[in-house]
Amino acid sequence: MKILLVEDEPKTGDYLKQGLSEAGFIVDLARDGADGLHLGQTGTYDLAILDVMLPTLDGWQLLAGIRRAGCETPVLFLTARDRVEDRVKGLELGADDYLVKPFAFAELLARVRTLLRRGTRNKEPERMVAADLELDLLRRRVSRGGRRIDLTAKEFALLELLLRRRGEVLARSLIASQVWDMNFDSDTNVIDVAVRRLRAKIDDDFEPKLIRTVRGMGYVLEVDAG
Repeated sequence: MKILLVEDEPKTGDYLKQGLSEAGFIVDLARDGADGLHLGQTGTYDLAILDVMLPTLDGWQLLAGIRRAGCETPVLFLTARDRVEDRVKGLELGADDYLVKPFAFAELLARVRTLLRRGTRNKEPERMVAADLELDLLRRRVSRGGRRIDLTAKEFALLELLLRRRGEVLARSLIASQVWDMNFDSDTNVIDVAVRRLRAKIDDDFEPKLIRTVRGMGYVLEVDAG
């Protein structure tokens, strides 16, 4: 699942992005309201986490702009302002939740998962299935043939991407940008190593094989791969 994070304080932004990434989410980080608005209007996100006090546009203006563009992405506000009037204003503008700084990351993560669970009820299933492979998006769990499979956060994100784009050949550059948030370097084999490790966990001991290499192009997940 993909999250838009808009936070201008460098340490806080980096800390939250790292924590959410380690929890298995794909995170785009914007440092001011204008960049956040551009990403919110042009990207596709499952959740937006917005600071209120931002340069160029504050969080309220940012949320209003996102909603005017017809985006119904769930929004969680982060702010040091704990007045009731401020919380009410954010909720009236279309925010879904409000977390006052300072906060424990565990509480943020719990609220993120609650909002995602609430949002997925109407948008998409909580589980993704291919053959006897099952990916539980909310609990971040994977099983095949009824057997629990432990994946790293990056492996989970990679598998989720392959399942979401099932039947589509994904270039290494796309995988790098979506899962590792980096530009693809043709001299590195990080993508190939990650796919190889994922295959060892979900394909080596099972039939049918799901992940296939398309030489010179990338990787595809297909039920009839083989």
